[in-house]
Amino acid sequence: MIGNFFSRRRPDMPPPQIPPGRRVYAVGDIHGCLGLLRKLHRLVLEHAETEPFNTRNAIIYLGDYVDRGDDSRGVIELLLNEPLPDFEHIYLKGNHEESLLRFLADRHHGAQWFGYGGDATLQSYGIRATDAGELADSEAVQRAFAQNLPPEHLAFFNRLRLSHIEGDYLFVHAGVRPGVALNDQDEGDMLWIRDEFLRSNTDFGKVVVHGHSIANAPTVKHNRIGIDTGAFASGCLTCLVLEGTSRRFLTT
Repeated sequence: MIGNFFSRRRPDMPPPQIPPGRRVYAVGDIHGCLGLLRKLHRLVLEHAETEPFNTRNAIIYLGDYVDRGDDSRGVIELLLNEPLPDFEHIYLKGNHEESLLRFLADRHHGAQWFGYGGDATLQSYGIRATDAGELADSEAVQRAFAQNLPPEHLAFFNRLRLSHIEGDYLFVHAGVRPGVALNDQDEGDMLWIRDEFLRSNTDFGKVVVHGHSIANAPTVKHNRIGIDTGAFASGCLTCLVLEGTSRRFLTT
C-alpha cells in the first residue's frame, strides 16, 4: 500500500515533500485516550532524539481530542500543560469539538452529541448523569458543563484551526470536497466529510493528511493519508512522521 503512493502520481511529478529543515509529526484522533497519548508522546520524543535534527520539529494534532474514551479532560490538560519541549504545536478542530461547542451554545444539540460520545466527555468533567433520563434534561446538563469546564479549556476549543499546510501536504480533520479549490472549502466538509472524499481519485493540489474515518491501519493513497486507527476501541493511536520526501508511522 505504501509503495503505491508515489507510483500513482504522474511520472513527471516530483514526490510530495516537506520543506527542508523541518520534520512534521501528525497525530490521529485521540478521543479521550490519555494513556495512549502519553505513550505516543514518548514515542515521538524518542524518535526526535534518535534522529537528530537541526531546525524545527512540529507536531500537528488532527482533532477529536474528546468523547468516547474515558479521560477527555485529562487529554486537554496534557495538551495545555505538558507540551512537547522544543516542538511547534498545531491544534486542529475535529467534528467532536464542534459538537461540544454547539452544545454549549444550544442545549438542543445535546441529544445528538451525547449519542456519539459526548456523555463520556461530560463524565470526565464531573457530570455523572446515570441514565438517559438525566441526559435528556439537556438544559441542566448544559449549565453544569459550562460551570465545570475550565476557562482555559474553553479557550483551547475556541482557538482550534481548521487546517494547516506544510509543503505539499494539507492537514485537516475529515478531508476536503473534490472539485472545490482548497481556499474555498466549507468548514462542515473539513470537519465531517467522508464518502465523497474517501472515494475520490482527484488530485486535490496537496496530499491531504486526515483523521475522522477509522481504518485498521493507516490508509495511504496518492492523494490522501488517513491516520485514524480508532484509538478508543483498538488501543492504536497513530502518528505520521514526514521529513523531506520520506514518511514513516509511529503507533501505540
